[in-house]
Amino acid sequence: MSFVTSKRMTIGDWLNYVFLVLISAISIFPFIYVFSVSFTDPEVYVPLGFYLFPEKWSLDAYFYILQTNSFINALKSTLYVTVVGTILNVIVSFSMAYALTKKSMPGRKYILGIVIFTLVFNAGIVPNYLLIRELGLINSYWALILMALTNGWSIIVIKSFMDSLPPELEEAAKIDGANDMGVFLRIIIPLSMPAIAAFTLFFAVAHWNTYFNALVYLTDSSKWTLQVLVKTLVIDSDSNGINTGGDESVVPQETIRMASIVLSMLPILVVYPFLQKYFAKGVMLGSVKG
Repeated sequence: MSFVTSKRMTIGDWLNYVFLVLISAISIFPFIYVFSVSFTDPEVYVPLGFYLFPEKWSLDAYFYILQTNSFINALKSTLYVTVVGTILNVIVSFSMAYALTKKSMPGRKYILGIVIFTLVFNAGIVPNYLLIRELGLINSYWALILMALTNGWSIIVIKSFMDSLPPELEEAAKIDGANDMGVFLRIIIPLSMPAIAAFTLFFAVAHWNTYFNALVYLTDSSKWTLQVLVKTLVIDSDSNGINTGGDESVVPQETIRMASIVLSMLPILVVYPFLQKYFAKGVMLGSVKG
């Protein structure tokens, strides 16, 4: 016997679809506006006008920004913090998580308890600032990197993932003469590539979007990250964060602001689609499987 089921659209279903479409449109319109203004030719740009599509396309704002020292310095700073910080994040997080999977490690329970403690309690802004100052890291990129070297949530999730790996593989490797470091590099790391890809994305996005720590610890404007520079351009009313020494009237300030926002988002938008499947897997890392 076979049953044929058909789903009819009810008024409630139509209302839900209409509501979701409206919410999606409201969410995407700001992005369309930003892209549209950034590509609008300065000759046809009208201040305070709404542009769904540019009347005349132009890359003048992007050429203008990419010729400025301020934006290039901010881009270099952000790339350095993101690349170095992400590499160290992955090394520290995965090595510490692997160590915590070893029940024979001295003080394992106390260290694991300290990690869990950080999930609930945080020292706060003032103690962190005093620590960075005493270490002499004010106005240093390392203040941004070391402050976010790892976190309790990442260690717990990665540890749970490693606990789910077959222990027989590690036992076989040790029978063949491998030590803990050899097992970690030759067995655990290859099996953890989905987790490494997922957390690489997590860490890279966090470093790329770092704002508050950069605003507090980087006192030299030449070391600002992209997010601080974009904030200066967009929010500060009298901002001239991007300077070339030329005539700014050639390119409207609003198109420069919007172009800077697009350029600050572009690298993550380009990388994310390639790591999206690992991002989805990362949500399920360490989950119970039956």
